[in-house]
Amino acid sequence: MISSQVKDKPLEEMVATIQQGNTSMQNYLLRTYQPFIAKSVSEVCKRYIDPKRDDEFSIGLSAFNEAIFSYSPDRGSSFLSFAKLVIKRKVIDYIRYNQKRLNPLSLDESFDAEQMENPMELLAVKEKYNQEQDTIHRREEIMDFKEKLQEYRLTLVDLTEASPKHRDARDSAVKTARILFNDAELREFVQIKKKLPIKKLVKKVDVSKKTLERNRKFILAIFIVLSEDYIYLKDYLKGVGQ
Repeated sequence: MISSQVKDKPLEEMVATIQQGNTSMQNYLLRTYQPFIAKSVSEVCKRYIDPKRDDEFSIGLSAFNEAIFSYSPDRGSSFLSFAKLVIKRKVIDYIRYNQKRLNPLSLDESFDAEQMENPMELLAVKEKYNQEQDTIHRREEIMDFKEKLQEYRLTLVDLTEASPKHRDARDSAVKTARILFNDAELREFVQIKKKLPIKKLVKKVDVSKKTLERNRKFILAIFIVLSEDYIYLKDYLKGVGQ
């Protein structure tokens, strides 16, 4: 039984309690957040999801439970943002797996003799399947990224216009975003206020206040990428600004 006092705890604290072995709290969250899970699954399936009938909901529920134990506040994102991403990825994988099973040219089913004699064709089919999965996951990340940008009153168009033109300037801006993200105090300020702490940040970086203000939108966008569980978007940042 969960007391009303415990129910008032911040969600991230509840998750931490569950990670320490509190199964009552775990069951409470799994019950309480079923509407959230159903909505997240519905956004992927593009239809109403019945928790009692649709298999996709079970996948979402399992993914939510998995998110509870894999979540870390160090990522900088809220638990629900992280859980939503995990749910969507798992449901997409489930849908793709079922489509592959129903497809007569499934990669898991036997190819006829003519197909088996052509390993290059088999390789091409597998490569196409992998590319399709990557495209779906990348599209989901971008959609989630767009939602996060809106919280900061930014759009993808803003980023296109605000992105530094020269590589050195972009690298410097990414480096600034990393410094911002890695500083607990500054990171919390940005997550709450949804803006740059210009006065404090200028003391920690080797760029001027004017440059920070000019690259504000781009730095915030990179900060969002660093804060979330984005596999593909973070790929673009490897080795940049480090």
